[in-house]
Amino acid sequence: MAAELHPRSGKLIGLSNSNRTAQRNQPVQEFNHGLVLSREPLRDRDVFTVRIDKKVNSWSGSIEIGVTALDPAALDFPSSATGLKGGSWIVSGCSVLKDGRSVLEEYGRDLDQLGEGDRVGIQRNGRGELHLWVNGQDCGTAASGLPSRLWAVVDLYGKCTQVTVVSCEPPPDTEGEEHEEEEEEREEEVAPASPGALMTEACRDHEDRTGALVLPTVPALAAVMNGSAEEAPEVTRGQSRPDKFPNNFESDTVLTEHQLFDVFNNAIVSLYRSEGEGGEDLGIGSDSSRGGTGSSNGARGAGGNDNGIGGGAEGGSSTNNSPSGSSGGTAGMSVGSGGMTTNDALLFHEKCGTLIKLSNNNKTAERRRPLDEFNNGVVMTNRPLRHNEMFEIRIDKLVDKWSGSIEIGVTTHNPNNLDYPATMTNLRSGTIMMSGCGILTNGKGTRREYCEFSLDELQEGDHIGLMRKASGALHFYINGIDQGVAANQTPGVVYGVVDLYGMAVKVTIVHNHNHSDRLRRNNAIMRALSPDVGRPRPALSLTPDPEAPDRLLFHPNCGQKAAIIGDGRTALRPHATDDFNHGVVLSNRPLHSNEVFQVRIDKMVDKWAGSIEIGVTTHNPAYLQLPSTMTNLRSGTWMMTGNGVMHNGTTILDEYGHNLDRLKAGDTVGVVRKDDGSLHFFVNGVPQGPAAWNVPPSVYAVVDLYGQAAQATIMDDMADLPPLPDDSSEGPMAMSPGSPCSVTGASAASDLRFHQLHGTNAVITNGGRTALRQNCRSEFNDAIVISNRCLRDGELFEIVIQKMVDRWSGSIEAGVTAIRPEELEFPNTMTDIDYDTWMLSGTAIMQDGNTMRNNYGCDLDSLSTGSRIGMMRTASGDLHYYINGVDQGVACTGLPPEVYAVIDLYGQCVQVSITSSSGPLDNSLCTSNITEKSFPIHSPGSVPMVAGVAHRLHNKHGKNVVLLGDGCQAVRVGGYAHGIVFSAKELKTDELFEVKINEVDEQWSGSLRIGLTTLQPPDLPSCPLSGLSPSLTQLRSKVTWLLAGSEVRRNGVLQRQNYACSLDRLTVGNRVGVKRCSDDTMHIFIDGEDMGPAATAVAKNVYAVLDLYGKVTALSIVSSTVVEDTESVKAPSLSSDSCSEGEEDTTPCENEPALVPMSMAFLENHGKNIQLSNQNLTAARVSSYNQGLLVTAQALPRQQLFQFQIDRLNSSWTSSLSLGVIGHSPDRLNFPSTACCLKRSVWLLQRDSVFHNSLKICENYGPNLDTCPEGTVLGVLVDANGCLHLYVNGMDQGVAAQDIPSPCHPLIDLYGQCEQVTIVTNHVPAVGAESSDVRCQGDMEKADMVDGIKESVCWTPPPEVNPNKTCEYQALCSRFKELLTLPDGYFNEDAKYNLCYCESCHKLRGDEAYYKRGEPPRDYALPFGWCRFALRIKPHCEVSNTFKKWHIAYHGTSVGSLRRALDHSQLLAAESSSVFSASPVKVEGHGSYGEPEENSAPEREIPRVRLSPTMRYSGLEVFAPKVQFRDPRSLRCHHAQVGFQVCVRPGSYKVGPQSLGVSESLDPRFSNTEIEWITKEKGGTLLYGLLIRVE
Repeated sequence: MAAELHPRSGKLIGLSNSNRTAQRNQPVQEFNHGLVLSREPLRDRDVFTVRIDKKVNSWSGSIEIGVTALDPAALDFPSSATGLKGGSWIVSGCSVLKDGRSVLEEYGRDLDQLGEGDRVGIQRNGRGELHLWVNGQDCGTAASGLPSRLWAVVDLYGKCTQVTVVSCEPPPDTEGEEHEEEEEEREEEVAPASPGALMTEACRDHEDRTGALVLPTVPALAAVMNGSAEEAPEVTRGQSRPDKFPNNFESDTVLTEHQLFDVFNNAIVSLYRSEGEGGEDLGIGSDSSRGGTGSSNGARGAGGNDNGIGGGAEGGSSTNNSPSGSSGGTAGMSVGSGGMTTNDALLFHEKCGTLIKLSNNNKTAERRRPLDEFNNGVVMTNRPLRHNEMFEIRIDKLVDKWSGSIEIGVTTHNPNNLDYPATMTNLRSGTIMMSGCGILTNGKGTRREYCEFSLDELQEGDHIGLMRKASGALHFYINGIDQGVAANQTPGVVYGVVDLYGMAVKVTIVHNHNHSDRLRRNNAIMRALSPDVGRPRPALSLTPDPEAPDRLLFHPNCGQKAAIIGDGRTALRPHATDDFNHGVVLSNRPLHSNEVFQVRIDKMVDKWAGSIEIGVTTHNPAYLQLPSTMTNLRSGTWMMTGNGVMHNGTTILDEYGHNLDRLKAGDTVGVVRKDDGSLHFFVNGVPQGPAAWNVPPSVYAVVDLYGQAAQATIMDDMADLPPLPDDSSEGPMAMSPGSPCSVTGASAASDLRFHQLHGTNAVITNGGRTALRQNCRSEFNDAIVISNRCLRDGELFEIVIQKMVDRWSGSIEAGVTAIRPEELEFPNTMTDIDYDTWMLSGTAIMQDGNTMRNNYGCDLDSLSTGSRIGMMRTASGDLHYYINGVDQGVACTGLPPEVYAVIDLYGQCVQVSITSSSGPLDNSLCTSNITEKSFPIHSPGSVPMVAGVAHRLHNKHGKNVVLLGDGCQAVRVGGYAHGIVFSAKELKTDELFEVKINEVDEQWSGSLRIGLTTLQPPDLPSCPLSGLSPSLTQLRSKVTWLLAGSEVRRNGVLQRQNYACSLDRLTVGNRVGVKRCSDDTMHIFIDGEDMGPAATAVAKNVYAVLDLYGKVTALSIVSSTVVEDTESVKAPSLSSDSCSEGEEDTTPCENEPALVPMSMAFLENHGKNIQLSNQNLTAARVSSYNQGLLVTAQALPRQQLFQFQIDRLNSSWTSSLSLGVIGHSPDRLNFPSTACCLKRSVWLLQRDSVFHNSLKICENYGPNLDTCPEGTVLGVLVDANGCLHLYVNGMDQGVAAQDIPSPCHPLIDLYGQCEQVTIVTNHVPAVGAESSDVRCQGDMEKADMVDGIKESVCWTPPPEVNPNKTCEYQALCSRFKELLTLPDGYFNEDAKYNLCYCESCHKLRGDEAYYKRGEPPRDYALPFGWCRFALRIKPHCEVSNTFKKWHIAYHGTSVGSLRRALDHSQLLAAESSSVFSASPVKVEGHGSYGEPEENSAPEREIPRVRLSPTMRYSGLEVFAPKVQFRDPRSLRCHHAQVGFQVCVRPGSYKVGPQSLGVSESLDPRFSNTEIEWITKEKGGTLLYGLLIRVE
């Protein structure tokens, strides 16, 4: 037959040389799609032989070869040969696969180790057996029972990029024969002998010579000895094979015995792996992978060992460069060119750093306590590295806490003898390490900028490798890319070393012969090299648009938490409320000189600090390993952050321009590099001036969506964007009509859903039924999803694959785990978990990351879109898989009773949905029109309310519309327009009107439109409404707000673009809703997800309006009313006398159940030191200081306040309680020692800070809970918008956190001082209710407030709110007051009127910073930081009505002035006793108006009194000098100041500027020109309280 390839081949193959040569295109960007087949079927005994012409080092794996019964003329070529089915046998590496399943391991030569020039052939002999031929040598039978008609298959996979067919003939009868084609290629005629013959001849020669063999010149000896020809000098074709002996022998070269054996390492591979042919003569058995090779004195290395060639050598170490010669007989002979046998694989050495834990058969190393320790994580290889041997690791886990990250290199130190340092760079000898982007030799920097990549910026899943070449050069590889020579003259015997430092926590050694490792490595390389490879390429055009490629867009390679949508114009952080960083995006090309790059902030969140950052960088986004925030980059980067400018992470300008942290949604920011090299920024179009100079010309624009910034869009003058492409992974995904989210599948009764916790790249939609991997073309892992509950015995969990991408290797993996979702730290892939996990990956069943069995009944990698995968645990503990409903048999046994279903959206698999076959089915309640949303199911923890009725459509509608199902469905029966429908009633505030698309007609363009309108449908004429506008964009008779595509319009006029994902992409099963919120904004919901405010200033009386336009022809309503419609459905009526007289008329009796608060009690599941009593209303911690966690048994309904009282404190401990809410069921929660250890869906108030999942998100919120005294009533409330509020003694402290899930349970941690609390039952007045005994500050009218307290009695909280019995600061101020020996008669007898304004106390009361008082009202500031002791007020002043109209001010004075001022009940004259008494009288002293002294000169002016509405001015030391005193209790020295709080009569003082000459603002509320009040009137002031401040 002709030695040619078939013209049909894989999609990346190019044929040449008369179809004899095949080349894989884009070899450094793609590793598969390289299949070629023989032109004709093979004849028996013909060996179809190809020569490897070219290889690249980027990928794992290499050439694969075999046969198939599939005719190439009709073959649908898969991506690789292992995907061939229907009678295909493929040799891959050293394995034989039949139809993609392994049938023989460790067969013949390892094809991955072959080099350029090697020849590989495949043969079917006359007995129907398959044989592999490598360089003319038969590797034995690979398979039997082959059919007669077969085509040869060659897969140019991984490293192999080009082959040439050299022959297709029967093998020669003798080994000395040469093929004719080979004779033409060789310059010299040399008959090659078999390795066995060469070895025999060598041994005979060795017997004639004593211990040495005399050889001629050997030009490629070094390369031959080390298994590779890469570093060898050029040789002839006959000398290019590293496993062949040199052609010519002369008598002037002497090789010792161990050197000779190194030469023969690769030549005898076939003997090692064959059935023993020729092995007996040489003493080679079937287990011959070890044997000593080290001897420097010619001692015998062969013999004395039946299992291998040579025993242990004696008499010193080898003089050659082979690592195996370094230590006697410990190292074995390598198999293959630089290869290794299974039992000689590179692993981590058992001896390692003190914090290292090894697992996975010593392939995986992990640093313990990664959040507490950052070093002591050194690991080394179990043996020295061979020359040209790749040592490669994969980063499995990083923590975002420390600076610095992984370091890798080599060392000459033997791990058995090494005293491991804390970090490897501490070693001062024999060590070469790559750290960051530099090289350290013996701990000192030798190359600062070794490569473009920095190890500190690598992500989880990235690969790092190193190789010591035979020449002594050390190379590092990052994601398969050779970074060049890092060091020359590396010692011959070196061990690989990894330092898990800083952020690096866990790594795994990658073995190229492992199929799973190979796939993951290639996927990581593809992600790093070419993020956009694999996207559909535009067709070639003879007249390309010159503007298209020059358009500024975002590059698809973006931060881990970012996504690019809108054809590259919009960037967003999809989970902006969960993560605040990893949102870096760059432009797709460098900026031109004077080209402005400008973005608009589309969306903000209020959760984080910081906001958008913008700048430029010299780094190419295609190759940049994006950091968590751009200011972490230390080279080639200029960023504006806040109001400063940073260059390479260092601030160069502090006060540059407008603060970016203060921008709002709709603002714009821009950057431009001018042709003079200067960099300028713009805020809302206003230039901020030059920020940097000498910026290089080729820079990319950078936007960091940090903190509050959640979405931004590039601003340009181009036309409107077309709809998003179908293959985009952002936004709602297309769902097949048969999917569970379609019409028929939505009514499944199963409660099985995907859990809200999932992998980083996973997104859960469709009410928990659908999971997808975002950024599916740039990310291939980190998308694990898990079921929301344990599987019941015999319960099927089934999903359907809805979307795949033809980009990655590998596909979906499925299984079960006993790890609860709350305790699972989601890894890159589920097979990384090493406990309590069972997974099916391809055809392999894996337990805890290790393969238990191969060739299970199904292959997940072969499934396609529409395939269904199910898992079931039987009552006996067996795991079964179901493919398209067919049981594949028992996969494994002995599973524990409670396991969760796990799906890993890996590689090609992008989206799945739970099918209706999952879980127990009960179709008796299923209907075609009504979903479970129409009839809410009320759990015990839900808000008690009457069930809402389903929404309806109004009977006035477009002329092409027909209503069905009692107004719940609408169908357009003709045309593409006239499909407008309205809601039956006006929407209430925060009421969601939602529909589901039932049918689409793809012949039309355009899609559903939705919005709100003030048009009243009842006012329209009767149907048919021929006068109604044909489309919603033309409805302008009344004000209408709508979303069409991704554009928001008002009365047809465009208001904003790219609001959300385009409605044009919706299909059957997608849901769309509209809501008018309480802040007068319109929100659009897509598949239950709020897209944010679309329009503002929306009128109150609006109807929902929809337009069945274009391809959408039918929809049905899935939402229901918020409150029960009393006209249609009524709750059981109550007697009319059940309404009290005090109730308002607007409160109907039938709605009364919604007003009854739910009774709350503590859950029996709690911390181990908790004891419950009083019907579970009281909880006490009975020992220790922790293990005191509590949750309520009932979920907290929205708008219901949960309150409890602190009963008992123990001052022996420090700190005190914490409280908050937890967003998942606590029934089976395993409580940790403290609440701060809870890290899943927890919001916690601790001290004066707010924490989410143990991360601080807010400071200085509310009072310090550690200072709350006994009797304090604390509470939490989640409002209708999902915001968490803290209440202290009935006072709302404001919003603490947002986006609280429902349901949630209140959480309390009885920690430290707090030992007992009791729930305040519902008969206690709720927030805002009247109390018969005392009125708190929140209950008083604003007109009655002075400092937040009733005017007619001094400022005071209720007795139970008074914190003075536990406030240490107030007690200290009281002790200083006692030292002043002031008469008690001057002070109010009731101590409850004394107020402390320390930070904890004023926050505990809920004080505001400023209040108004008097007529006309005037602002004054509360004296924060001071403590006030109420003075006795004269009776006529206390009852005087005019007194209430006076203003409040402050006066600072000296300690020596206090007694006389109190004696006179007024502020004293300066010359009497004030601090200014030594000053001339005409100088304006800080005194008061008083009577002149008896001997005073008559010409002296009346002294003036200085006052101020804020103690920030009156409390300055010039007015209130400090005095030192010793605290009689603690005996510590302190400084104290004093002053007065006074009432001043309006009109008796003059407002003026400060007189101290200070320039900075003293109080933000009061200008320095109005901060000083001066009065001369006697009786115009009244002392109200003594103020004391102690430092």
